[in-house]
Amino acid sequence: MKTLSTTASFGGEIRRVQHRSEVCDCDMIFGIFLPPQASKAPVPVLYWLSGLTCTDENFMIKSGAQRVAAELGLAIVCPDTSPRGTDFPGEHDSYDFGSGAGFYVNATQEPWSRHYHMFDYVTSELPNLINEHFPVTGKSGISGHSMGGHGALVCYLRNPGMYHSVSAFAPICHPSDCSWGQKALASYLGEDRNDWTQYDAALLIGDAKENLPLLIDQGSADEWLTDQLKPGALEQACIASHYPLELRMQEGYDHSYFFISTFMEDHLRHHAKALL
Repeated sequence: MKTLSTTASFGGEIRRVQHRSEVCDCDMIFGIFLPPQASKAPVPVLYWLSGLTCTDENFMIKSGAQRVAAELGLAIVCPDTSPRGTDFPGEHDSYDFGSGAGFYVNATQEPWSRHYHMFDYVTSELPNLINEHFPVTGKSGISGHSMGGHGALVCYLRNPGMYHSVSAFAPICHPSDCSWGQKALASYLGEDRNDWTQYDAALLIGDAKENLPLLIDQGSADEWLTDQLKPGALEQACIASHYPLELRMQEGYDHSYFFISTFMEDHLRHHAKALL
């Protein structure tokens, strides 16, 4: 591993770290906020998955999470949103597919299957690296925004027992039924829609093996609300399966980090209840 930068923040520090990923077969960068408590004893960790076009830096710069995380004693880990440096033909042509849009899946279609294994990276390789090299307890939660909200829900639902808490901001709830998801899933996984179900929270949650309280915030003025995010599909699946969902529609808020930073403290305290 190589530390690219270290920045003091609220008595703790933010590090950007580069390492060689075996599962993605390329160099990857992640960010980690270590609260002041981590200098004395291991702390629990929240994994944050960012959305389309983002890198490891968006959350650390824009969310304002460090103040409350420092108060609570939570580490926060922010992976990148796709492999980098692979430069496949067409990889950088659109914002909703390819670079910055790995969708947290394990791709099975060429050429993406050579590097785009973000599901295994987030749920296996990265946590193992964090647990080995940083002062964390092993207790973890997961959250994310938009494409990252989709990723957080899927990572949680497919790995019972791995996480102690879960939440999301404006997640892509039913990717099999929106153009963002259909484009990505068809290209990464192939045209057989049966293969898509393993990455669709609205289809997975009815068979959830555990019932951690799920907090979702969604802005009512989000331009992607109706066509892409479809929280109603997840809500109906939760009602049908009696899953404990708190879906908060926030009046007047959009899809931006202004929305995320407004309600970030609520989410951190939601996770702290389980992690501390």
